[in-house]
Amino acid sequence: MIRGIHGMFYSSEATALRAFLRDKLRLPHTDVGEGWLIFDLPAADLGAHPVDHPGSPSSGTHNLSFYCDDIDATVADLRSRGVEFSDDVTDQGYGKAIHFTMPGGVAVELYQPLYAKPPSAARNEAKSASKAKPAKKPAKKPAKKPAKKRPAAATSRAKAKTTSKAKGKPAAGKKKRSAR
Repeated sequence: MIRGIHGMFYSSEATALRAFLRDKLRLPHTDVGEGWLIFDLPAADLGAHPVDHPGSPSSGTHNLSFYCDDIDATVADLRSRGVEFSDDVTDQGYGKAIHFTMPGGVAVELYQPLYAKPPSAARNEAKSASKAKPAKKPAKKPAKKPAKKRPAAATSRAKAKTTSKAKGKPAAGKKKRSAR
């Protein structure tokens, strides 16, 4: 079963691009070694667009957009971290969009959808998090075996012996020893 999409940016400035994604966009990430960062995106969607509209790219073209809930606030936040945008926010019909270029000449779009996004993305994320297996705990020493249970009759006799001794009387069927 497909669980997600792994996207890649090819850049002549890969180290700077990783730093941009980590520091400017503040994307969560995993360092898989030697500074190689894999970014963990919280949600994603995928569209398949026709190429017969005026201005459409040629068939086989890939496009990556980041989306947000409040484009004005997000743009202001990104600008405060040094992100430079190549245009202004415009209404594209599907959403309000703006573009910026990351290190290595990687052009991307940021948009705020004007269509309703189903809440299932958040639910799926929560389900995935709850299904994550916790780290294995160190093995515990095996528990001692419980004592074998006696048949009810034997248990009653043992109880009677204990009770009789506690009261200072001889147990049933036994004679009291005399102290010499």
